[in-house]
Amino acid sequence: MDVFDLPAVTALVNAALAEDLGAGDLTTRLTIAADRRARAEISAQVSAVIAGVPLVRKISAALGGGVTVVEAVADGRSVAAGDVLATLSGPAQTLLAMERVALNFLQHLSGIATLTARFVAAVDGYRCRIVDTRKTTPGLRIVQKYAVRVGGGFNHRQRLDDGILIKNNHITAAGGIAPAVAAAQAGAPHGVKVEVECRTLDEVEAAVAARAEILLLDNMSVEQLAEAVRRVRGRAILEASGGVSLANVAAIAATGVDIISIGALTHSAPAVDLHMTLFLE
Repeated sequence: MDVFDLPAVTALVNAALAEDLGAGDLTTRLTIAADRRARAEISAQVSAVIAGVPLVRKISAALGGGVTVVEAVADGRSVAAGDVLATLSGPAQTLLAMERVALNFLQHLSGIATLTARFVAAVDGYRCRIVDTRKTTPGLRIVQKYAVRVGGGFNHRQRLDDGILIKNNHITAAGGIAPAVAAAQAGAPHGVKVEVECRTLDEVEAAVAARAEILLLDNMSVEQLAEAVRRVRGRAILEASGGVSLANVAAIAATGVDIISIGALTHSAPAVDLHMTLFLE
């Protein structure tokens, strides 16, 4: 199923419209005749990778339709300043009512896709994957992770029920890495790999000895990452996480890790500057 057809996305759009409109657009109702028709263009003001264009049609439908939406750019496309992403036509009141919600989604998701694409480009030539984390805005995870994929990245866990990641607090509560891994592997659903967070090289050795399938190398230096790769020798998938930036991601990739996870993709991506301009028909 297309992500935009999911009930969770429909609920998200409805909640965003309810939040923005309240009892209705007072300014528009008082200044624009109900029968006034118009055309609008959503355009980029800067270069970007675009994500979320299909949501414009979804927002229009939630408002009762009546607006024709023509998508000029597909999600995942790179655009330049001035490029038109979508053209809308219909009642002026509806166009104005949907403007801010449409732009909020497009600006935010395109920001995530654009930042992700920059990280992916920075590690071009290396075999590692750029992945996201669960550091997402509450309620927006499904579309934020979609935007990461649009930008060329990959998704880590969507929820706590679709993967096993034994972190520091789990290790403490379970009494150590070995018992935590043993318990997780004993109850893991078929095909689900057990991942362990490792903060030191000694913890790497312990996790490998416990036969963990994935090791999350937390906030290690480039030198420590390279040493972890050397010690593990392919016996587990290695994920580098913590302190990753555009300035150091290539050096991290060069160590030979398999995955680089970056919370900033979803929690710190700057919004892309987009505008909607109205024209009378």
